[in-house]
Amino acid sequence: MTILAIDTSNYALGVALLEDNQVLGEYITNLKKNHSVRIMPAIQTLMKDCERVPADITKIVVAKGPGSYTGVRIGVTIAKTLAWTLNIPLVGISSLEILASGVSRYFDGYVSPLFDARRGQVYTGLYQNHGSEFLTVQEDRLVMLADWAESLKGAGKSILFIGNDLSLHQATIADHLGSQAVFAAITEHNPRPSELALLGKDKPGEDIHSFVPNYIRLAEAEAKWLEAKGKI
Repeated sequence: MTILAIDTSNYALGVALLEDNQVLGEYITNLKKNHSVRIMPAIQTLMKDCERVPADITKIVVAKGPGSYTGVRIGVTIAKTLAWTLNIPLVGISSLEILASGVSRYFDGYVSPLFDARRGQVYTGLYQNHGSEFLTVQEDRLVMLADWAESLKGAGKSILFIGNDLSLHQATIADHLGSQAVFAAITEHNPRPSELALLGKDKPGEDIHSFVPNYIRLAEAEAKWLEAKGKI
C-alpha cells in the first residue's frame, strides 16, 4: 500500500508518501504563501524524489479541517480529484488530531492542539494516548479560549498545548491552569504529513462525492450571506 497524505489546512503545507509502514518521504513548509500554487509542485517533487508515479498510489489521506477555510478547501479538493481520477480510497482526518497524535505518545497526560480562530476563539479538542490506542477525549470544537482553559481545570492530568498559534494564547492558558498547563516546544508545532498518513492507513475509504471539509463554522462571507437571507 502506498499512501499519499496531503495537508494544506493551515499555514503549514505538508505532503508525505507512506509505503508499507515506511515513510518514503515528506515535504513541509510553514510559509504564509498560496497553497493553491505550491501544493501540486510539492506533490510532484515528492513523487519524483521517491521514484513513484501516480499509478503507484493506493490511498489518499487528507487533513479535512478545521483550519483556514481556503486552505482546507484546497487540500480537500485536490485529494478528492486525485482519488476520483485514480479510482482509489479517500480518507479524511481531523487537522487537530494530526497535531495531537504526533506528540501524545511521548506525553503522559492530555493533549490540546489549537488553531487561532480570532476574537479570543480557538479550534481545539482533547486527545490522549492510552497504551497503544490514540483516543479522542473531547471532540473538536470552536470555543472561547478562556472558557476552554477554565473547563480543563478538573481534568485531573497535565495538559500539553500545541500549535503554531500557541504564542497568541499562552498567557491566558497559564492564567487559568497554572502548572497544569505544559507548552510544546517550537519545534513540535508543525503537523507531520507522515503522521496524517499513519492515522488514515487502516481507516476505510469515504464516499468521494459526499466527502466535505469540516470547517466547524461557516466561512465569514457565507455566514453573512445566510444572515442577510434570514436563514440563521
